[in-house]
Amino acid sequence: WYHDSLTRHAAEALLLSNGQDGSYLLRKSNEREDLYSLSVRGKDSVKHFHVEHTGTSYKFGFNEFSSLKELVMHFANQPLIGSETGTLIVLKHPYPRQVEEPSIYESVRVHTAMQTGRTESDLVPNAPSLGTKEGYLIKQGKIVKSWKTRWFTLHRNELKYFKDQTATEPIRALDLTECSAVQFDYSQERVNCFCLVFPLRTYYLCAKTGIEADEWIKILRWKLSQIRKQLEERNVTLSS
Repeated sequence: WYHDSLTRHAAEALLLSNGQDGSYLLRKSNEREDLYSLSVRGKDSVKHFHVEHTGTSYKFGFNEFSSLKELVMHFANQPLIGSETGTLIVLKHPYPRQVEEPSIYESVRVHTAMQTGRTESDLVPNAPSLGTKEGYLIKQGKIVKSWKTRWFTLHRNELKYFKDQTATEPIRALDLTECSAVQFDYSQERVNCFCLVFPLRTYYLCAKTGIEADEWIKILRWKLSQIRKQLEERNVTLSS
């Protein structure tokens, strides 16, 4: 769970998109060579705490620990005070460095910069989080099998679609925890199609290009794999 060169913003993106309450990671602080930052996810935010390496120990606030393992063990039972409001945060889930991500954070930033013509430094605070995606797709109707263009947004475990990009209320929000499969579909007359299989309905969607369809399929499959992993971990915890 030590992420050597991860930035503050990238840490927030990872933990908010893919973590859960109590997920944490350690990274180098950009303030001083002897400082590290412990990034911990609370309910809907990420808090950052300084950890100072003295050479022989790790200082965290008024506490001093001989190893990082000792620090984590201590705060796994003793909650941190996460903010001025007194939010309590416990270190429950280490966020591993070797984790399968749907895309590389840096490439998302560069891609955004190329699209808008602005520089990377302008876009860092507003860069999209990992594990999120949005864009227009053409969707087949449920009863009348006509095709209509809709604006889709993927965030956490929800895929929402809207009438267009300006609409504030979604037509529908699909809960991906109920989705059993995402795959390319060749049964339609259109190209670049894929489908999402739910218990009561299969949704047929088409992208403008094969590359775009492939991107949607990859990130949706990755989401499903993360959901299954979390369910398996929960079942193991309950059985033990």
